[in-house]
Amino acid sequence: MKNKYLVLNQPGKFKRKENTIDFKLSKEEALVKIKKIGVCGTDYHAFKGNQPFFTYPRVLGHELGAEVIKLQSESDDLAIGNRVAIEPYLNCGRCQTCLNGKSNCCQQLKVLGVHVDGGMSTYLKVPVNKLHCSSLLSYDHLATIEFLGIGAHAVERSNIKKSDTVLVIGAGPIGLSVVQFAKLKGVKVVVLDFNINRLNFAKSQLKADKIICSDKDFSPEKLREILNGNLPDAVFDATGNKASMEESFNFLCSGGKLIFVGLFIGDIQFNDPLFHKNEITLMATRNALPNEFKKIIKLMEEKKIDINQWITHSCNFDEFPNTIGNWLDPEQMVIKGMISL
Repeated sequence: MKNKYLVLNQPGKFKRKENTIDFKLSKEEALVKIKKIGVCGTDYHAFKGNQPFFTYPRVLGHELGAEVIKLQSESDDLAIGNRVAIEPYLNCGRCQTCLNGKSNCCQQLKVLGVHVDGGMSTYLKVPVNKLHCSSLLSYDHLATIEFLGIGAHAVERSNIKKSDTVLVIGAGPIGLSVVQFAKLKGVKVVVLDFNINRLNFAKSQLKADKIICSDKDFSPEKLREILNGNLPDAVFDATGNKASMEESFNFLCSGGKLIFVGLFIGDIQFNDPLFHKNEITLMATRNALPNEFKKIIKLMEEKKIDINQWITHSCNFDEFPNTIGNWLDPEQMVIKGMISL
């Protein structure tokens, strides 16, 4: 059986390829047919040549909705024909981090589409324990679970309280996913970005309490004015931008928490007296945990999360190499692009 796939040979250059699928599976593997692929910031950064921890050539694709085609042995949890979301974090299960329940930070972690070839292909072999089933959700929905998991994990890690006010800086899909799960916690959410389309999405679809269209001169004093003299109890920076991440220390109240959701290549600098004076808690957040995939599927099945409005753009598999450049254009107002196979 022929397998079509797209290889990003170098920044800006995809190549279509084809090979023959080997149907031999290990006991721990399943063969899936990819149905939907969500396109995320990682893919865009790789296309532009500025994605950390990335090498070329690479088959992209880690936001995946798929159908189970073959199993070495069926179980109560998984059967041929099941619709699944794929958890793309391939962890070893043996290192100290995995044994401590932090598989998202495995010392040998390989992420599909980043460190190893991913799902921009017709078929893919995946460890059985990385498949999360739903008989109710569509393939489009299942392909959004991974990026929603980034926001869900960031919010869980922050341990915010219902009485808190949080600021989310950056209203891309990851920042918006933080908004989604912060609102589910019942907290007051303020969103800061320069893209009014995404801010309006945060307000209308995710019920953000306040939106701020920022400029380069936006200051903590202006934020205090908006928040009746106060600053946020927690700040989530989802920009992956050095200047924003360094400035975010100034937008936080004393005793608050700063959570870096975004990532960039380089070093962050901050003022140590400010850090100590305000007793700031600084934390990073990475990927998501298996239980968060299950939790999000349940929330979507119960219609507590509506993802339909997130998918603003779509194309088929063959069109994608000529489409990604358009999706990078801010004027296209892309929230989430989806590829169909």
